[in-house]
Amino acid sequence: MNSPATVPLDGLRNDPYSMILCYPKLSSEEMERRINELSNLGIVALEFEGSKEIFGVKVLGKGCVGVVVSAQTSTGRVALKILRTDADRAGFEHEASMLKLANSIDVGPRLHDFSSRFLVMEHLSGLPLPEWVKTLAGRGRKNRLKSVLRGLLEACYKLDHLGLDHGELSRAPKHIIVGEHDSVEIVDFETASDKRRPSNVTSLCQYLFLGSELSSRVRRILGPVRRATLLNALRRYKKDACPETFQSILRASMGREPVKKKL
Repeated sequence: MNSPATVPLDGLRNDPYSMILCYPKLSSEEMERRINELSNLGIVALEFEGSKEIFGVKVLGKGCVGVVVSAQTSTGRVALKILRTDADRAGFEHEASMLKLANSIDVGPRLHDFSSRFLVMEHLSGLPLPEWVKTLAGRGRKNRLKSVLRGLLEACYKLDHLGLDHGELSRAPKHIIVGEHDSVEIVDFETASDKRRPSNVTSLCQYLFLGSELSSRVRRILGPVRRATLLNALRRYKKDACPETFQSILRASMGREPVKKKL
C-alpha cells in the first residue's frame, strides 16, 4: 500500500492540494483564511490517502457538505472534515454540537475541536460495514456478525434514549465503520437532530434486515429473519422504547436470546 502524501500547511497553497482545501471552487483569499484556521486548530499537516479521489488526490471521503482527510497535530493523527465552499450551511457548529452530544454516551468518533470551516475528530481506521461483511469467512463469521450488529443496535438504542436522531441510518453504507477487533462506530452526524423524534433503532433495522443489498448478505450468514415477528417488535418499540421491546427486536432479528446488558 502506498504511503499517504503528507503536506505541511505551507504546501497547501500548491495545486492540487489547494483545490482540496477549497473544494470545489478555489479563491486565494479563502485559501489563506483556511490555512490560518487550520493553524489555529493545531493542524500541522494534511495526509492525502483513502479510497476516494478528488482531482487525482486521495481522500477519506467526500459528501455534499464536506471532504474528509487525515491530518497531523502535535499530539497525533486526526480526521479532518473540510467544509465545501458550496455547502448549504455556514459552518460546522451544528454538526459539532450533535457529535458532542453523541460523545456524551460514548457514540461516534471523539470530537477534538472545530471551527466554522473544519471539524477535527478521532481518526478511525476500518471498513464501511458492507465491505466488512464481505470479508467475513470461516466458522466464526456468524458470531462475529452478531456481535457487531448487536453493538450497533445498542448504540442506536442509547441515541434513541438520548433523544438524538442520526437521520441517515436507513441508508447507512457510509455511516458505519468496523475497525480493529470488530469495534464498530457510527459516524457523520451532519444531519442529526435533537429536535425530531429519534428513530435510530428502527431505521437501522430496516437497513440491516429488511430492505437493502446488505440485508441479503446478512441473511445469508445469520439465516432468514423472522420478518413478521421483527416488524411486530419494531411497532411495539415505536410505541414504547424500553429495554423489553428492544430485547425483542434483538431476538427477532438475530435468532437467539442475546447477551443481556444494562442499557
